[in-house]
Amino acid sequence: MPSAPVITIDGPTASGKGTIAQRVADALQFHYLDSGALYRLVAWRALKDGVGADDAEGLARVAAAIKPRFAEGRVLMDGEEVGGAIRTEEVSQLASQIAVFQGVRHALLILQRARRTSPGLVADGRDMGTVVFPDAQPKIFLTASLAARADRRYNQLITKGFSATIPSLSQEQVRREIEARDERDAQRAASPLKPADDAYRIDSSELSVDEVVALVLKWYAQSQERVTR
Repeated sequence: MPSAPVITIDGPTASGKGTIAQRVADALQFHYLDSGALYRLVAWRALKDGVGADDAEGLARVAAAIKPRFAEGRVLMDGEEVGGAIRTEEVSQLASQIAVFQGVRHALLILQRARRTSPGLVADGRDMGTVVFPDAQPKIFLTASLAARADRRYNQLITKGFSATIPSLSQEQVRREIEARDERDAQRAASPLKPADDAYRIDSSELSVDEVVALVLKWYAQSQERVTR
């Protein structure tokens, strides 16, 4: 693997890992990898091309063929801005379902590791510290209570206007969907969601974003001190 430093932030849905990872990347002027966006891109392309959610081989081909470009907060595919399209609930749910397929994960592993370039990378996802970047320092496993995560996700959907397109949207529905995704992530045979053995664990239920970012930056600074000794 390249020698550029990597910080990984893994955790379940709505744990806040994307927000934290982006803030840490900004503070260090590192590149940022939202690995979930890659799975959503595969799901978006599969929906567009009519590839079924149970077609493991077809989905693996889709994953191997995508050539996304990330620039200034935008997500581009074939020259098209798709940042909003891949954040719909339909795409998010399909992304979780197809993540169980080893062929999809292998194809995206290549894309993810290619993002490790100077001056460094902050990567968030579900297996960044256990599979994709096992030598990362520090590794963070970020979680929060189910109630806190359901509340965050519900408010996020309301803010994005999904209550207008999902009339039955409720906090209880969001909670059930998060529970189902947690179970899929933990039970899948390919790269199940779990903390790396040497990961720092943070429960963000009662912590602010600034507090979590400060912890990650402190642990990164400590890891660099060990490297230079």
